[in-house]
Amino acid sequence: MKTERVALYARVSTLAGQSPEMQLVELREFAARRGWQVVEEYVDHGVSGSQESRPALNRLMNDAKQRRWDVIAVWKLDRFARSVKHVVVALSEFEALGITFVSLKDNLDLTTPSGRFMFQIIAAFGEHERAIIAERVKAGLQNAKRRGRRLGRPQVAVDPAHIGSLRSSGASWRQISSRLGVSVRTIRRVALGCGKIFPEIGDGTS
Repeated sequence: MKTERVALYARVSTLAGQSPEMQLVELREFAARRGWQVVEEYVDHGVSGSQESRPALNRLMNDAKQRRWDVIAVWKLDRFARSVKHVVVALSEFEALGITFVSLKDNLDLTTPSGRFMFQIIAAFGEHERAIIAERVKAGLQNAKRRGRRLGRPQVAVDPAHIGSLRSSGASWRQISSRLGVSVRTIRRVALGCGKIFPEIGDGTS
């Protein structure tokens, strides 16, 4: 029978008076009871759970893609994920890679049928959360329109005559863009939109 390889992940929010050792001890004991081989321990020290980038977690996700282990075990979901959406995305990625996931204190064990059922419930909550956010954004946009607010990026005021003068003096689109602080695409759009065909200098894009 194949011995499952497991990676452990732990996190503490502050360095003052907090240690990940308590989490790791329980996770090691759990792995031993299951007969799993602990391959590596990933620990983020003094890192908030709300941060998208965490050194140890980033390394764990990269190693997951290399299939360095078969199971990832965490002490509690809030030590691992910053939101329901993050849980769903990460666990879906693990599933696609053939890696199972265990959250010890949440009784979430995707190696079991009941754990997989619980994940379906979490995924449903995640979908509901996304739907609520989308509705809020839509309502906010509609409210802004009713109040006469212009949506989208503001239009940049660029003088076509100034562009024409610079082009006639031999400046490239890129040089004009740098001088006016506007993208090359905007410069060309303004020029062509005004019906002005300026002399092409160089390759027309540099």
